[in-house]
Amino acid sequence: MNTSLLWFGNNLRVSDNEALHFASKADRLIAVYFFDPRHYKIGPFGFKKTERFRAKFLLETVQQLQKRLKTLNISLLVYPEQPENRIPELVERFQIDTIYLQKEWTSEEATVLANVKRKVPENIQFHETFDQFLFHPEDIPFDAYEKIPQVFTVFRKKCEKHCEVRPCFDAPQPFPIDNLVEETPKIPTLEELGFSHFEMDQRSAFPFKGGEDEALERLQHYFWDTKKLAFYKKTRNGLVGTDYSSKFSPWLANGSISAGTIYWEVNRFEKEIKKNQDTYWLIFELIWRDYFKYVSLKHGNQIFKIDGILGNDYDWHNNKAAQHDWINGQTDDDFVNANMIELKETGWMSNRGRQNVASYWSKHLQQDWRIGASYFEAMLIDYDVHSNWGNWMYNSGVGNNPRNRTFNTKRQAEMYDPNGKFQRLWLQHSLF
Repeated sequence: MNTSLLWFGNNLRVSDNEALHFASKADRLIAVYFFDPRHYKIGPFGFKKTERFRAKFLLETVQQLQKRLKTLNISLLVYPEQPENRIPELVERFQIDTIYLQKEWTSEEATVLANVKRKVPENIQFHETFDQFLFHPEDIPFDAYEKIPQVFTVFRKKCEKHCEVRPCFDAPQPFPIDNLVEETPKIPTLEELGFSHFEMDQRSAFPFKGGEDEALERLQHYFWDTKKLAFYKKTRNGLVGTDYSSKFSPWLANGSISAGTIYWEVNRFEKEIKKNQDTYWLIFELIWRDYFKYVSLKHGNQIFKIDGILGNDYDWHNNKAAQHDWINGQTDDDFVNANMIELKETGWMSNRGRQNVASYWSKHLQQDWRIGASYFEAMLIDYDVHSNWGNWMYNSGVGNNPRNRTFNTKRQAEMYDPNGKFQRLWLQHSLF
């Protein structure tokens, strides 16, 4: 009898999960997820890698995944430990022969995997799947990652012309009841991860919970119940409310939903309801998400370095007073302040807000862009290593931005918050 271990990471779903699809072909399957203590420690720029908003969302997600897997008679073991300290024991106890996991390539994840491999017998097979992409790495029209274009538009047009999005994987059939293990380690509480209990701010544009069910409910609401998808491009730069954009990014970030699931549902919407520039634009944004993953595959750790992937040598500063004012929404710019307070109070910020506050931090204040990127890493519910660091490089003049534009935040506020509704929502003092 062969027994597989499914090591969950940022693929916390049952639907369209390639690792689960292949792992479930074993006679017996055990699943595991780690709340790695390193993810809740202070990083080199003075912020926790994961703050309370994403921690809460992740706990909700894992709780739901555990329930979903149980309906398939698969036990999800959960440990607040480093994977390399527990996987060897699981391999021995359950006589594991193959470990399935989602492929990651950024340095911290690669180090953890290398540590695990050193601690388990050499005959253990590791099967890594690339299922966080829209366009699978084996299908893109470039000979090697080194050939990925430095300009997004070139990447997008070639992929749209030459790539097919792969079909989704079905959820597996349930295992026999005896596949379940008696041990069901308790999922840690928010307090056990180092945070106090809190209620979400009522003003939040992202009041949703974590988990695959919620992701699919959101898709049903945004596409079919309200048909907001048909207006996505027109409203996506909004600032207030739950429906100005799709809000899929937090579920995409931890893998509660796949890019493929969203793509094929857009496809169905276009056939059954309407196909227009708005419906296409959601796919356009999924391609941007892919692009930043390919940029990090191509450039490796360079995406975390101060000169970015361009090697540009700017005179960056590290002013603690400037950092305090930016984080707490106390700069000279009310539009920046409103966005930063929204992030601090909710773990969410609009796409329009993110570009403006990043440009203000790096271009206007000329502060070390990596400090801003690290703060976003801590605070954002939808933090994704590739999109976060890729976007910060892009907005700071060290990434894939051929124009190297600087945002005029005053003009942006006039365009996207002309009546001051968003600024009034988040700023305590009267602006008008």
